[in-house]
Amino acid sequence: MSSFVFNGARGRIRYFYDAVDSSFVITQGVYTSTANAALLVVAIDAGATTDDALRDFDDLAALLAGTPNEATNSGYARKVLDATILAAAADPDTINVVNLDFPDQTWTGVAAGTNWTDILTCFRPDTTSPDSAIIPLTCHDYVRTPNGTDITIQIDPFGFYGSED
Repeated sequence: MSSFVFNGARGRIRYFYDAVDSSFVITQGVYTSTANAALLVVAIDAGATTDDALRDFDDLAALLAGTPNEATNSGYARKVLDATILAAAADPDTINVVNLDFPDQTWTGVAAGTNWTDILTCFRPDTTSPDSAIIPLTCHDYVRTPNGTDITIQIDPFGFYGSED
């Protein structure tokens, strides 16, 4: 398995990131507040599900309805990354690549239970959004066997997403 962008998020990750960071989206030429939008960091056990099968899921509810399971370990909860956490994405004038990042995330004292195989980043439009409205953006290999210690993730030193697009 490897890191990838979900098919439904191709070409839209910077848009979703900026929507969270600036608290606005443009819909049919109109700015709309997204003050409650956030990126989510979700740990899963993909089991035998291949990357090729995973990348076709368009929402988190559908993804979690099958073989992939979200971690249920004590000490684990989805990380919510809102505008106060994200830094504005820099325009790629010098290096011609957009690197989107967020601070390293730590879960404290994650108990044994679900083994982790991947970390997902997802776009949540609002605090009341059901999983069926949450859009998976990227998936990253992250194999861990929780054992009661802290787990800190850094997806990549350059960020969770980089593109020349």
